[in-house]
Amino acid sequence: MVVPAQDLPARVRIHEVGARDGLQNENATVPTEVKAEFIRRLADAGLTTIEATSFVHPKWVPQLADAEQLFPLVRDLPGVHLPVLVPNARGLDRALALGATRVAVFASATESFAKANLNRTVDEALAMFEPVVTHARQERLHVRGYLSMCFGDPWEGAVPIHQVVRVSKALLDMGCDELSLGDTIGVATPGHVQSLLAELNEEGVPTSSIGVHFHDTYGQALANTLAALQHGVTTVDASAGGLGGCPFAKSATGNLATEDLVWMLQGLGIDTGVDLGRLTATSVWMAGRLGRPSPSRTVRALSHQE
Repeated sequence: MVVPAQDLPARVRIHEVGARDGLQNENATVPTEVKAEFIRRLADAGLTTIEATSFVHPKWVPQLADAEQLFPLVRDLPGVHLPVLVPNARGLDRALALGATRVAVFASATESFAKANLNRTVDEALAMFEPVVTHARQERLHVRGYLSMCFGDPWEGAVPIHQVVRVSKALLDMGCDELSLGDTIGVATPGHVQSLLAELNEEGVPTSSIGVHFHDTYGQALANTLAALQHGVTTVDASAGGLGGCPFAKSATGNLATEDLVWMLQGLGIDTGVDLGRLTATSVWMAGRLGRPSPSRTVRALSHQE
């Protein structure tokens, strides 16, 4: 039953991350053609922003070593944006050579994770990203800035809000078009989410430039998403079938499942453009390729998958 709630957006754009953030955390390497078919099926289900891959050095993320082979197989999907992650200038050059039009950089709100993920301090990482973002904007690319550890860090514990705000503003000031706030280890709760969003607004960051990226470690991802929607956020990251985590933070469990998100949004009368039946079938298909059931509760409920 559709029962709308007051003061929520009429439409939400889902930023689908399963093909990149999801598959990069798999122990086994998924064949390139299977990845391409996964992206095609996600597009057929109505998703219009699908993060395709990452142009990172294969040594760091071997599961995505086939970026050059994969991207040409899917880049011409009509009406679909296919952002790619570019960790440095070399990654951007590789993406540009293949005709990418949307890229993302990946920063950290904490020193510990910046060291673990990028082997740099927070400020050193920002300095590395600045010429990358500048070059991308000169090439008329859309640039997304990911910010990890916005709510908690496995080494440092709770992350002060002012610390997150500082790095968020730095990413936007260098030219990022949008910001994705990541709850990398899934410790956020709704009040924390709304406090961070309010502080960002007070410091001049508009809600329209913010997306949210929640992990479901403690079962809070949907509650946190609803808190963000109540604040006016209209971009939500999710991963088909709940795939993914973070290879550099072992306490991070799976992403918010796209099916679980769509089920909630449909019940609230919020438009996503996504066909839940087709999306569920896609996640069941991918689960079969990975050899295990999907962790998404909605996938299991709708497919009777055990």
